[in-house]
Amino acid sequence: MALVACLLPAAASAQSAGPDHADTAWILTATALVLFMTLPGLALFYAGLVRTKNVLSVMMHCTVIACLASVLWLALGYSLAFDGEGALIGGLGKVFLLSVRRESLRGSIPETTFFMFQTTFAVITPALIVGAYAERIRFGAVVLFSSLWLLLVYAPVAHWVWGGGWLMQRGVMDFAGGLVVHATAGTSALLIAYAVGKRDGFPKELRPPHNPGMTMIGAGMLWVGWYGFNAGSALAADANASMALLTTHVSASIAGLVWGLLEWRRFGRASMVGVVTGVVAGLATITPASGYVGPLGALVLGICGATVCFFAVDVIKHRLGVDDALDVFAVHGVGGILGSFLVAFLADTAFGGVGYGGGTMAGQATIQLVGIVATIAWSAFATVGLIALTKKLTGLRAREEDLEEGLDLTYHGERAYTP
Repeated sequence: MALVACLLPAAASAQSAGPDHADTAWILTATALVLFMTLPGLALFYAGLVRTKNVLSVMMHCTVIACLASVLWLALGYSLAFDGEGALIGGLGKVFLLSVRRESLRGSIPETTFFMFQTTFAVITPALIVGAYAERIRFGAVVLFSSLWLLLVYAPVAHWVWGGGWLMQRGVMDFAGGLVVHATAGTSALLIAYAVGKRDGFPKELRPPHNPGMTMIGAGMLWVGWYGFNAGSALAADANASMALLTTHVSASIAGLVWGLLEWRRFGRASMVGVVTGVVAGLATITPASGYVGPLGALVLGICGATVCFFAVDVIKHRLGVDDALDVFAVHGVGGILGSFLVAFLADTAFGGVGYGGGTMAGQATIQLVGIVATIAWSAFATVGLIALTKKLTGLRAREEDLEEGLDLTYHGERAYTP
C-alpha cells in the first residue's frame, strides 16, 4: 500500500503532463470546420455571385490559396507568428516545425493540433480577399500577391495579437480574428480592388449573381464552419467555447433578419443574397468579441454589424466608386473593425460579458482603438508595396480579351457550365 501511495502522485503527474483528450478532440474538430469554411464554403459563396464565365476562376483562387498558404505556413509563417515573444515579429525557431516534437504541447493540446488549427486561419484570410478582385485579375498575380501577403501582413499581425506581440502584451481583445483576419483582409481588399480597376458596366450595368442558390449553400457552410472558427479559438472544450458558439449563432441570426428588413424597407423585398450577406456580416462582427460577450452583447453586435455593413456596401460602391466586387471590405472589414471596437463596451459584466480583468471600459476602448489603427495602417502600407511589386512582376489586371472570354477558359481551360 505504501508503494502504491508513492506511485500515485507520479502517475497523476505523468497524466497531467500529457494533452487533454477532450480539448484535443474539440480542436481537431474545429480545425476541420474552419477548413470547411474555405473549401467548399467560401468558394461556393463567391462562385454564386459572379458570372458564369468566371465561376471556376474564383473557385481556383480559393483552392490554390489554400494549398499555398498551408505550405508557406509550415515553412515560415507559423514560426513568424508564434515563435518567441518579440514585440513585432516572431523568430525562426519553428520553421518547418523542425523543433516541434509529437509530444510538444501548446497549452493543453499537442502543438501539432494548434499548428493545424492556425493553418486553417492562415488559409481563409487571404482567400477572403478573392472577393475584392473577382472576375478581372491575372492568375499569376493572385499566386504572388497572396503568398507575400500571408508572410508580410497576416503573420506579423497574428504575432502582435495572438503570438505574444505588443498588442497581446497590452491586453487587446480579439478572440477569433476581428483584427487578425477581418481587418487585415478587408483593408487589403479595398486597396487591391481599387488598383485592379472596375468591371465593365460597374456599377449600374452589372449582371446580377448567376446563382444565388449556390451562394446560399456556401453561406450555410460558412455559418457552420464559423462555430469552429470562434468556439475553437477558446483552444479548449470549456465554458468559453460554449459561450462563443452561442454568441456566434445569435449574432448571425439577428444580422440576417436585420439585413432582410433593411432591404425590404429600401427595395420593397428581401433577397436571398441579402439575407445571407447579413448573416456573414453578423458572423464577422461577433468574431473578435465571441468569447468575451454574452447573448445580449451578441444581439447588439449582430444588429449593429448588419446595419453598418449594409450602408457601407452603398458607400464603397456608389459613393467612393470602388469595385470591391463581393463586398469584402464592406462586410468583413467593416464588420471585424466594428466588433473589435464594440467589444470594449459589451464585454462589461453588466451586459453578461467577462469584464476587464482589473482594467476599465475606457482603458480597454483605448487599447482596441490602438489595435484597430495599427492593424489598418500596417495592412495598407504593406499592401500598397505588394500591389506595386505584383504589377511589375506579373501584371495585375487581366487582358481585355481574356475578360471578354471569361477567366475560366482563358486561364484554366475549363468551363463551369457546358454551353
